[in-house]
Amino acid sequence: MGEATVKTVEGRTATDPSPVADEEQREQPSARSAALKRLRSPRHPRIWFEILLIAVSYWTYSLIRNAVPEQKAAALRNADWIWKAEQTLGIAVEETVNRAVNSVTWLIVSMNYYYATLHFVVTIGVLVWLFRRHPGRYAATRLVLFATTVVALLGYYLYPLAPPRLMNGHGFIDTVLVHQTWGSMASGNFKNMSNQYAAMPSMHIGWSLWCGVTIFALATVPWAKVLGLLYPTLTLVVIVATANHFWLDAVGGLLCLAFGYALSSSWYGALPSRLPKVVAEDASRPRTGRRLWPVRTSQRAS
Repeated sequence: MGEATVKTVEGRTATDPSPVADEEQREQPSARSAALKRLRSPRHPRIWFEILLIAVSYWTYSLIRNAVPEQKAAALRNADWIWKAEQTLGIAVEETVNRAVNSVTWLIVSMNYYYATLHFVVTIGVLVWLFRRHPGRYAATRLVLFATTVVALLGYYLYPLAPPRLMNGHGFIDTVLVHQTWGSMASGNFKNMSNQYAAMPSMHIGWSLWCGVTIFALATVPWAKVLGLLYPTLTLVVIVATANHFWLDAVGGLLCLAFGYALSSSWYGALPSRLPKVVAEDASRPRTGRRLWPVRTSQRAS
């Protein structure tokens, strides 16, 4: 009897796992899940980090975009294919638009400057607005923009495309050269600073649509929503009138943006506009200094 009891106790001791080991195994997946949940939860952006991130990201984007080999022959062949495809579809009116707008000097010069400046100014302005007024939605919306841009880099590498103004044997007008305006980093004195055969997809459309959708979804006044819709529409007219892009380049920009929204929604579990406008500060961080913006509540404390 005594020997059987000893065997039973020994067997249980040898086969049963240690309670401490069980607890450690449970804590490890729990810690990983908690860390992943923190990464996927909206939080207050930090201004110094955002400035550094945007600066480094844009520098990297420009470096990679301009490092893509300028495959002139392939880019021109692809441009001819795009032009023929649009003719088949009955949408090849870029040359007509380009020549018509070019005949109105003040209009085409304005569009040249629009193309060169608002692409950056409006995008930065929307980022600042999000940072100040919608901090809880900032990271998710910024991820849309970054993912859109990364996919565009793949397009520049895999599908070199000449803009209409550089096509051979067609009547497109390079409006920057004709009117001698600083209207494009790919024309005039700046042509050696930018890859001229990176027209597909159009990030002027990708970024302007990002701005427009963000403003339309989050703005509270009707006139701002209208401006949000008008901005990408006017940008589409500008990129065609200045002969910098085909219509189908704009479609490419739209597809890149769709990927950006899909990635952001998958990561954060909702569209950026459906995330909370303001989130509580991370409790693990020490409260130092004062807030960059007040946290508004919908009701007063009684």
